[in-house]
Amino acid sequence: MNNTIGFIGAGNMGGAIIKGLLSGGTHTSSDVIICDPRESILQELTQTFPGIQTGTDNAKAAGASILVLAVKPQVYETVIRGIREQVKPDTIVVTIAAGLTLEKVSGWFGGKRKIVRTMPNTPALISEGMTAICPGIEVTEDELKAVQDIFNAVGKTVVLPEHLMNAYTSLAGSSPAWVFMFLEALADGAVKDGIPRALAYEIASQAVIGSARLVAQTGKHPGVLKDEVCSPGGITIEAVATLEEAGFRSAIIRAVSDCTAKAGELGG
Repeated sequence: MNNTIGFIGAGNMGGAIIKGLLSGGTHTSSDVIICDPRESILQELTQTFPGIQTGTDNAKAAGASILVLAVKPQVYETVIRGIREQVKPDTIVVTIAAGLTLEKVSGWFGGKRKIVRTMPNTPALISEGMTAICPGIEVTEDELKAVQDIFNAVGKTVVLPEHLMNAYTSLAGSSPAWVFMFLEALADGAVKDGIPRALAYEIASQAVIGSARLVAQTGKHPGVLKDEVCSPGGITIEAVATLEEAGFRSAIIRAVSDCTAKAGELGG
């Protein structure tokens, strides 16, 4: 397998993966082929990484050994039908689209293909992403590792069976939006109590970063860590009671379930 990686789409997610790959030193600019209809994005990438191949015709990327389709789910069928004659049978096709199954993507290609379904999240923009990877049955272990290496350049990866991909999309793909809402609400409360907004965002974001790392590094159950903050009759347990009364946890659980259901609708 050669090292060429083609990208169709270089927006937020595609651009993050490209930058992670080339900044990490695992690939050189000459390994990467990028196609996007927006000339301004291609010019910016060319200036940052001299030597990459770019173009507005998707067929230019179709000959790569690994082809990453970083476009919106609603245009997948159109994009695939436009390039499927140029994509070789041994090309590894990587999808980044909520809800789209391996079977559906293979069908658009007109037959069996080496398809790897993935779902990264936006923290990949700062190389702190989490990506689920689901290989089709035609994909070998070496080919799976090559795809994992791409996404490991922008964070962490986990391999999942396809029946868990929609639930994963809720858990990690969509949940950053809810974390941002939580941060905004925290800052709003602090502003209400007199803390300047910029400082409130700085403090709140560091509190969330530190709390997440505490869970990851200690291995303690989140409930145990919560209990360690809550003193009997103290201020934190008072706030916990307020959140419980407002349905904080049940709202999150419903959000995850609703998100998973919507991903299933998109796949249908």
